[in-house]
Amino acid sequence: MSTVTSSLNKWQKKKLCSLFNHANLSLLFKASVHGYNANAFHQKCNMQRPTVIVACNESGYVFGAFTCKDFLQTNQNVVDDKAFLFSFNDKEIKEDLLRVLSGNPQYAFTDTGPDFGSLVFLYNNSASVYSNPGTYQFDPQQMHGNDLQLTECEVYRVEGYGALMEKPWRNVQWNSERRKALLSIISGWKPFVSSVKQARILLVGPVGAGKSSFFNSINSVFKGYVSSQANTGTAGTSLTIQFRTYYIKPGSGVSHVPFTLCDSMGLEEGLNTGLDVDDFASILKGHIQDRYQFNPSMPIQPDSPHFHKSPGLKDKIHCVVYVIDTCKVKLLSDKMIEKFAVFQRKTNQLSIPQLVLLTKMDETCPLVAGDLKNVYQSHYINKVMQEVSAQLGVSLSAVVPVKNYCHELEIDSQTDILLLNAVVQMLRATEGYFDDLYNPDERSE
Repeated sequence: MSTVTSSLNKWQKKKLCSLFNHANLSLLFKASVHGYNANAFHQKCNMQRPTVIVACNESGYVFGAFTCKDFLQTNQNVVDDKAFLFSFNDKEIKEDLLRVLSGNPQYAFTDTGPDFGSLVFLYNNSASVYSNPGTYQFDPQQMHGNDLQLTECEVYRVEGYGALMEKPWRNVQWNSERRKALLSIISGWKPFVSSVKQARILLVGPVGAGKSSFFNSINSVFKGYVSSQANTGTAGTSLTIQFRTYYIKPGSGVSHVPFTLCDSMGLEEGLNTGLDVDDFASILKGHIQDRYQFNPSMPIQPDSPHFHKSPGLKDKIHCVVYVIDTCKVKLLSDKMIEKFAVFQRKTNQLSIPQLVLLTKMDETCPLVAGDLKNVYQSHYINKVMQEVSAQLGVSLSAVVPVKNYCHELEIDSQTDILLLNAVVQMLRATEGYFDDLYNPDERSE
């Protein structure tokens, strides 16, 4: 199926974004593709707040409505003191635009469809608008040029605009004392199985998701300055072509680092590209040794010098972490989601715990970019995490957002806290792996 794209030109999108402090717009609904009717609208737009409806007509007007509240198809009046109507004329390139607030926020819109009372979009399930100034007072000529026939009607989610929850939905302490406490928790953790000295954590994800950057970031936390040991950058194919086991040297007052991070080739959609599922299974079982060079067209063979024929528990993977770029969650193809599912099934067969690491969430939500402490108050980040949870079939508690160091020259306490929190969750998951693997009486054997 071809990708649904916006009908707005560059100037129109810039004008529209100016209404929302230049927040990101994510296309949810396009009437010419999905249908000029309320049911199609609700199917695509329910539970997607905040949203903006954008209508276009032959007279060159771009007009619509914004709401911070969810569409739920309740047939009830919805209260929203931030709702407004807007308009600008594409044929008159001018700086000002029309923005009209509701005269009574108790009746911002009626949840039967895109019905804002004074403007009803997709009227009678057709490519038209009903216009009757009332709750919203405007001049019809100025709003839409008295042209009520639509050439297009689109709905966008406004990502990162006015999207903070009243309270964080996960409690995180953001002070330097908490950073020290997290380092202490990590340093003091140790597997209860005597044959294992360090947890082995495997990072898996699409090309460019930030696997290698996550290792560099964790390494930076312990070094006390931003470092870049693992190869990172942008490329069409995976930059990691070897299986790498990265050991982190103690630092920042920490005497012991009880985990290693294993980096693998990136996941790719095509046949004989990216990490092979058989190689993945061999990694989990401890058969593949450090610096083995992947061959996507042929998995590792038992006669390879990098094949460990008799791996012990210390050589196996104790936790798998799927790394996903937050900016690309909605761009994950069905093929990529299916590839994740195949890898998850292999991991489940071996009873290895799995987490999802969301990177670059500061790049997708301006509120988080402005203040990292907003990560668990952002409606948008919360929604993305729920979508990832549903897409990959993991619990929401297993989805952890982070910000990697990418352009900074010095470490930052808040960034460190998110990164260290993620490591703590990985160690706790690993602990569960050993709990399932051994009975209490076997722990010292």
